[in-house]
Amino acid sequence: MKNWFKELLLDIYQVTSTLFKIMIPTLLVVKLLEEMGGVELIAWVLGPVMAFVGLPESMGLVWATTLLTNIYTGMIIFFNVAQSESLTVAQVTVVGTMMLVAHTLPIEARIAQKAGVRLGVTLLIRLSSALLLGFMLHHLYAWGGWLQQPNQLLWSPSVIDSSLQAWLVSQVQSLGMILLIISLLLTTLKLLRLLHIERLLHWLLQPVLRLLGIGPTATTITIVGFTLGLAFGGGLLIKEAKAGHVPYRDVFSAMTLLALCHSVIEDTLLILLLGADISGILWMRLLFGFLVVALVSRLMNRSSEQFHRRYLVREPEAAKP
Repeated sequence: MKNWFKELLLDIYQVTSTLFKIMIPTLLVVKLLEEMGGVELIAWVLGPVMAFVGLPESMGLVWATTLLTNIYTGMIIFFNVAQSESLTVAQVTVVGTMMLVAHTLPIEARIAQKAGVRLGVTLLIRLSSALLLGFMLHHLYAWGGWLQQPNQLLWSPSVIDSSLQAWLVSQVQSLGMILLIISLLLTTLKLLRLLHIERLLHWLLQPVLRLLGIGPTATTITIVGFTLGLAFGGGLLIKEAKAGHVPYRDVFSAMTLLALCHSVIEDTLLILLLGADISGILWMRLLFGFLVVALVSRLMNRSSEQFHRRYLVREPEAAKP
């Protein structure tokens, strides 16, 4: 038992320290960009693009905020902007789905890079997928005349303290929560392995994951990221990739799936509060994500390892001396 606890503490330290080394500098850089008007600049670029998915230019600010920061901050901006817009449920579903597919990119793309996926590929997959899925939903809802009724907000934010001190306190609390969740998560995973329940999960889910091109070594990590979030699944994947336990093909397929579909419970519930319809933010997103991963996995099987190493993957950074 003593060795079991020592291994557990070491695992917790390795995963959290890796995540914190990525998150803390990135949070500081993003905050600096916010203060210098970086969000408004990105929103200015994205404004005209919003017409491509049937949205007013003001939604560019919502998505730009979400891309740089997180879904919570994007929701606050959405609430402020939506009051001056006449949005339909279809439009809110489109922007909500785009927020779910592409958000918190400075941190989450860096986590994927640390696991071994090239940064440019991650950004390309998430941004192009968000726009493509948004485009498809916009035309699908317009074609069928679905969800064209005026949107009703189900949530309004409380008064937000925008001071630097409040931001620092919020970030410390978030990092503390990550430490707690990682500790509970790794403890649970070790217990599942001890009781051989992990093998049962692998057996039950392997047929589905095999269709997506994700091998058994990445099954548990994929489940974690799928349900809890990319940071947690990605953090575990970095650790396993560093140890050489997960083949690079599985790393790429798993991170592609988590890039498009992660934290499917919490994040989906958050976007529902904006008035979005579950058909787009959950079911269409899952279907789209599964199809993309299945296609990517098969394309990898048809291309050379030299191509993979040059354009898609790299040695996990944590594994470098």
